[in-house]
Amino acid sequence: MKIIVCIKQVPNTNEVRLDPVSGQLQREGVPSIMNPDDKAGLEAALRIKDQNGATVTVVTMGPPQAQAVLRESLAMGADRAVHITDRAFGGSDTWATSYIIARAIQPLGYDLIITGRQAIDGDTAQVGPQIAEHLGIPNISYAEEIELKGDSIIVKRQFEDRYHLIKAKLPCLITALAELNEPRYMTPGGIFDAYRSGQIATITRGDLELDDSKIGLKGSPTRVFKSFPKELKGKGVVVNLDTSESVDFLMEKLQEKFLI
Repeated sequence: MKIIVCIKQVPNTNEVRLDPVSGQLQREGVPSIMNPDDKAGLEAALRIKDQNGATVTVVTMGPPQAQAVLRESLAMGADRAVHITDRAFGGSDTWATSYIIARAIQPLGYDLIITGRQAIDGDTAQVGPQIAEHLGIPNISYAEEIELKGDSIIVKRQFEDRYHLIKAKLPCLITALAELNEPRYMTPGGIFDAYRSGQIATITRGDLELDDSKIGLKGSPTRVFKSFPKELKGKGVVVNLDTSESVDFLMEKLQEKFLI
């Protein structure tokens, strides 16, 4: 069985700051990590490998420093690593990114593709389903449990206050939630092997059959004009009232804000 896991190197959002003038993310000096949802997807693939036997290939698209998360994946137990990188891909939005990744994945061969639900630096939750669309395969998103049964996969899909149980034939793409599992740690031996003998294959623009009008900034149908943090909530109101008066006070405030 061939499993491909798409991962992304993202800034640790607990450390990110915004430029007050441009509104853009300030990434300089901010530590980078593997996207949490992607890491859960990798762990899911490794568990399938442990239980059923599989080849796990991790794929990332990004600048040279993104190889760090590929090394981390190899140290966790992945078999192969593929780095998609080229200046021509810079500025790609989710649609252009998914188009490039799908073209890179296609010749690798796959039975199951796992991506994270969304990246913590963008929160769009679009790239995974778009890859499935480009490849013409089923997609099940928001996976919180997965089970392989023969040539099919059964996914418990998170859905608001309940869940769906969805069965799909392989090949299929699923997007994983961080809550799917608890990712394993890298082993000392795994780290040593990842940096000593772990091979990372590099794919550039010249290796892929792409329409240049669909990649990079010029090929992206969407633009991010500004990023901004959540607004801080105003100071709350503390009242000392008995139960009946508290209910009346609360109802009055809810009516003032047209919530009831």
